[in-house]
Amino acid sequence: MRANHTLSTSIPGLTRFRRYLDAAPGPHFYASLLGLQTFDWPHLARAVERGFPFDAFEQLRDNSGLSADDLLTWLQLAPRTLARRKQQRRFSAEESDRLLRAARVLGRALELFDGDRDGALEWLRTPQRALGGELPIDVARTDLGAREVENLVGRVEHGVYS
Repeated sequence: MRANHTLSTSIPGLTRFRRYLDAAPGPHFYASLLGLQTFDWPHLARAVERGFPFDAFEQLRDNSGLSADDLLTWLQLAPRTLARRKQQRRFSAEESDRLLRAARVLGRALELFDGDRDGALEWLRTPQRALGGELPIDVARTDLGAREVENLVGRVEHGVYS
């Protein structure tokens, strides 16, 4: 059952992601939240190594509904770094990896809420007992934390009390 998406239906990347919920083009379709077109892991690995174009940040910001400041905090990027990346039009490999990780976590939260961005954001910003009372969006700042958040999403999807 799909949730009502009245506020965020006009966002092309989010609409595309929601279509993929029914027929995913591969396990890495969350990369669509960054505006990427190909989701196979070798392509993604090469794209991360080259560095994502600056547009990936803007796509993630638009698709997530997060403010630029909130997204910078999640990605652990300084505003001055973002300004330099905008001028250079490309992120470093490490920064691109963080963008992909944020898209993966957001994608899992969106899956949990059947594509409902507001529900996913609320969950990401709500303390979770299974995460020691921490906010999932804060825990997901590291790869280890992101994996814990994703594991929690899986447990919730399967009705495992957490």
